[in-house]
Amino acid sequence: MANLGTTILTKSLQRYWRLTRSLTMGAQGIVLDAQGRVMLIRPTYRAGWHFPGGGVERNETVGIALQRELEEEAGVILEGEPELFSIYANFRAFPCDHVALFIVRHWRRPKVPAPNREIITSELFATDALPPDTIGPVRRRLTELLEGKRPDDSW
Repeated sequence: MANLGTTILTKSLQRYWRLTRSLTMGAQGIVLDAQGRVMLIRPTYRAGWHFPGGGVERNETVGIALQRELEEEAGVILEGEPELFSIYANFRAFPCDHVALFIVRHWRRPKVPAPNREIITSELFATDALPPDTIGPVRRRLTELLEGKRPDDSW
């Protein structure tokens, strides 16, 4: 569960980023294992299950941001090139926010990260048995991928 202090901090940082950045970019991964299960994370600062990933920092490429975030949030080490699935507008979060979504099939996980201030847990789920509180964008992106649908422009 998100606590009040973290929520206030998150909202404050979002307002700061809106004022100081003309565009924000995130990198997230659909991390799939050999059985076709998808890895999701449960953050402390927002409700539900999400794909692992996060913001692209200044002087950082989208690929490096994805690599860093997967390792930090889920203990995932890339062992092959991720495949860019689509880029989405996330204007409900920020006026100029975009999310680059990658498919990650070649990876290893030498250890599962312990819960911390940012991530409660990361787990693998069958795509037809997602937790009830999996967020809508995760469900929509998985449907696009698994049913071969054209990705929507909006997150």
